[in-house]
Amino acid sequence: MAIDPATTQPTHLADKLNWLRAGVLGANDGIVSVSGLVMGVAGAQVSKEALLVAGIAGLVSGALSMAGGEYVSVSSQADTERAALDAQAARLELNPATERAQLAEVYRQRGLPPLLADQVADELTAHDALSAHAETRLGIRAHELTSPWAAAVASLVAFAIGAAIPLVLMLLSPTDARFWATLIGVELALALTGFSSARLGGAPVGRAMVRNMLVGSLGMGLTYLVGTFFAG
Repeated sequence: MAIDPATTQPTHLADKLNWLRAGVLGANDGIVSVSGLVMGVAGAQVSKEALLVAGIAGLVSGALSMAGGEYVSVSSQADTERAALDAQAARLELNPATERAQLAEVYRQRGLPPLLADQVADELTAHDALSAHAETRLGIRAHELTSPWAAAVASLVAFAIGAAIPLVLMLLSPTDARFWATLIGVELALALTGFSSARLGGAPVGRAMVRNMLVGSLGMGLTYLVGTFFAG
């Protein structure tokens, strides 16, 4: 029985879902962070110019912080994966027969008959031994490590988009209506991100939406009270 190595490659769907989930969560962080900031500043009864400065400062600093944190995190993960790949490559060079036997054993433990497990191990080893061991035993794609820069840019953009929602609502609404306009707009945005994250993660949608909206409401309410306290 011929084994097509391509059929043993992990699907890209999980990676795509992870990126989408990270984008949704980044946007959600931007919404919650900057909505709380502008609500607090608005509670102090400041001008729109002051709101603009505070909002942009929060957007830029938050987006850069998210990007930097994501870059460091993914870089650390990539370094760990590279070290694991280097160690696996060294083992393959020193003990190819032992490594091939261990690969076959993995497939036997997953339910393949012994003869078929040996054949799969032989064909995958002949095609690309390092990739076969990395994907099967380490859960790593040997030639597709996550890019720290791509992760950082995705986090920066997602946060900035989310942060822009409360900032624009606060700035474009009439002064006497900006609190409620921003509150309603932010709650709708949080409901959307809660819905999206729940669907991507297979979690109950209603619970995620309510939780998101309650956290956002709490943050905005508390910071608004702090702003009114200092204004008074």
